[in-house]
Amino acid sequence: MTDMADADKKGDSQVVKLNKAELCPDDLLREQEAAFGRDIEKLKARRGEFVAVACPACGSADKKPAFAKFTFDYVQCGRCRTIYMNPRPSPAVMGDYYSNSENYKFWAEHIFPATEANRREKINRPWLDKIVDYCGRFSIPQGVLMEIGAGFGTFAALAGASGQFKKVLAVEPTPEMARSCRERGVTVIQKRIEEIGDDEIPAADVVVAFEVVEHLFEPKIFFQQAARRLRKGGLLVVSCPNGLGFDVQMLRDKALVVDPEHVNFFNPRSLTLLAESCGYSVLIAHTPGRLDAEYVHEAIVKGELDISGDPFLKRVLADEWDTLGWPFQQFLADNGLSSHMWLAARKN
Repeated sequence: MTDMADADKKGDSQVVKLNKAELCPDDLLREQEAAFGRDIEKLKARRGEFVAVACPACGSADKKPAFAKFTFDYVQCGRCRTIYMNPRPSPAVMGDYYSNSENYKFWAEHIFPATEANRREKINRPWLDKIVDYCGRFSIPQGVLMEIGAGFGTFAALAGASGQFKKVLAVEPTPEMARSCRERGVTVIQKRIEEIGDDEIPAADVVVAFEVVEHLFEPKIFFQQAARRLRKGGLLVVSCPNGLGFDVQMLRDKALVVDPEHVNFFNPRSLTLLAESCGYSVLIAHTPGRLDAEYVHEAIVKGELDISGDPFLKRVLADEWDTLGWPFQQFLADNGLSSHMWLAARKN
């Protein structure tokens, strides 16, 4: 796996620079945060329905406290170092949350439309190029591509319009997001993957899930269900936060990616263990993130993080940010240290 991962990350190191304002404009943040706050209060009201769990990656009960946010507790596995919410909302609570989320409705109606062009060109198009490259590199037929958790539908629409695959399908249970997919001409199944019958969709050559597994009560079921949908030898591509990445390790509970919707923070090793336990051979596990350094830089500027005792980080992330910030981000990405992670695996 090492040689393949090295080849993959070298391509990512040339990727275009990205900043978070391109993904969520500042003028929309206040309303989005208010909607999210109301969602959190609804979640807190159902705390009595939360469930204690073992490590979602390796099943170990060995754990230690990691941090708390919005009064929800996160622990770290003593075996594989996965960080996870424990206890966490039950599947029923999670299902109700996503079906009625004000935050998701606001994203679908305001933020995604305002940023769609940036997301398509700076995020989704490079994603598609990477997946097409994987298909060529690992001899994967470019027949049916299925995106699980398709969200606003930008990637699925782009993949369909590209002609790179014979058929593109989206699986998206959230009503507002499923509607957005349809508006973009995407064939969408408005169900959770585990609710779809075997006769409802064709077997896929490629299954992708971007920023999905961190939300799931039991991610192992997702990997098993994805395997059911894949042909033998088919390709699964997953992206998610890396709990051992730079901004999570530096900011802990203050990291933007840490929120009550994200109940699993895997790392390259633990996500590999999980995939292998579900019948996959991992081809690539790497961290091509582009925003870690910016998030930490902003926390320093706002006074939320004090690095005055670390002259090296102070130089890179504060004093000489304009010249050293992006090269430092590339260093993080190229060395498995970013908080954004990709895994590509073949069904055995």
